[in-house]
Amino acid sequence: MRLNRNQVLSLMATAMLIFLSSGCENVMQNMYDQPKYKPLSKSNLFSDDQSARPLVEETVMFSAGSFAGSSSGREGKKAAFYLPKGKIPSDKIPFPITAKLLKRGQERFNIYCAPCHGQTGYGDGMIVHRGFPSPPSYHSTRLRDAPDSHFYNVITQGFGRMFSYATRVEPQDRWAIVAYIRALQLSQNTTLHNIPEETVRRQLGKKNDNQTE
Repeated sequence: MRLNRNQVLSLMATAMLIFLSSGCENVMQNMYDQPKYKPLSKSNLFSDDQSARPLVEETVMFSAGSFAGSSSGREGKKAAFYLPKGKIPSDKIPFPITAKLLKRGQERFNIYCAPCHGQTGYGDGMIVHRGFPSPPSYHSTRLRDAPDSHFYNVITQGFGRMFSYATRVEPQDRWAIVAYIRALQLSQNTTLHNIPEETVRRQLGKKNDNQTE
C-alpha cells in the first residue's frame, strides 16, 4: 500500500508527538526518582544529623491539613475525582453546628467565597464590582430551599463559571462553609419569633444600656 504525501506527514507528526510525550513523562519520572532525602531522614551534612533544616524564624505557613503534602494539589484533585458528581457523603451537615464551626466557616467563606458572593451572600463581591458576572444570591428562594449537600457539591465540583475548590478547601471546611452560608441565610430571612427569647432579651438589655449611657 502506497501512502500519499499527507498520510506520510500525518504519520510523522503522530510519531513525533508520541516521542515527545514519552520524553516529558520520563523527565517527570526522573524528578521523582532522583536521589533525595526523605522527611526526617538522617544526614551527615549538618551537625544535628538531620537532613531537613529548621524553619526560618517568622516563617509564614503556606498550607495545612491533609492537602499540605501535595505541592501540585493532586491529592485534592484525586479526592474530587473519586467523588461521583452529584453524590456526597451526606445530604445534611454531618456534625453538630457549633460556634467554633461557624467561626471556621466564616473565615474560610471570607477567603474563598466572599470575593464573588460578597460577605453577606448577595452575589455582590469585589470581583463582581470589577466586571465578573454576578453569582446567584444565597437569599434567593431556590438556594434557601436547596439541601446542604448542594453547596458542598458546588464547592467540590464547581458550578457554571465557578471552578472546583476541591484542591483548596478540605472536606470538613466545605461543611463549615455550608454551615456559615446557612447562618447568612438565617440572618437575612428570619423573624423575631424564630429568635430565642433569651437572645432577644439580652439584645434589648444591651440597647437599653447604651441609651442610658
